[in-house]
This record gives sequence, structure tokens and C-alpha cells, in this order.
Amino acid sequence: MSRIYVGNLAYEATETQLRTAFEAHGTVRDVRIMIDRETGRSRGFAFVEMGSDAEAREAIAALDGRDLEGRNLRVNEARPREDRGGGGGGGGRGGRW
Repeated sequence: MSRIYVGNLAYEATETQLRTAFEAHGTVRDVRIMIDRETGRSRGFAFVEMGSDAEAREAIAALDGRDLEGRNLRVNEARPREDRGGGGGGGGRGGRW
């Protein structure tokens, strides 16, 4: 459970700011703000990986609802990534029109 979801993130927030906030509660292994491929802007959420489950629980308890860059963070346990299936089909002409 050491992976944490951080939502309601201000678009201006940086990985450094998140790392600093979470380091107050333990070892931070990784911080990733999700970026929109087309615009290059933050998608408003991130994932933080803590050093242990205990540190993750402490960080969640301390930071959920805390203000960062004028927005109240939503901090909770990250859910496992869902399998979205294959890459889809596409192409091909089935029958006659």
C-alpha cells in the first residue's frame, strides 16, 4: 500500500513541492505528476510512493484535505491499475455497404 493517489492537485504544483510535503512523513521513493500528452499540462493528480505502508498511512492521515497552492488535496491509497484490455481492433472492411 505504499503507493498513494494525490488528487485535486493545482496545475501549478510541482513534484518538488509534493516530495517536500510527503517527506515530512517518511521516505519518498517516487513522485509522479500525471501530464496530459496533448497539452503538456498537469492532469490535476499525482502518485507518490512511500518507503513503507506505515509511512504511507501516516502521510495520508496528515495530508488529506491539506492546502497546497490554494487547493485542498485528496490523498488516499492508490488502487491497482485496471486492465483496459487490448489495444482495440480497427480497420478492415466487413461486408458490403
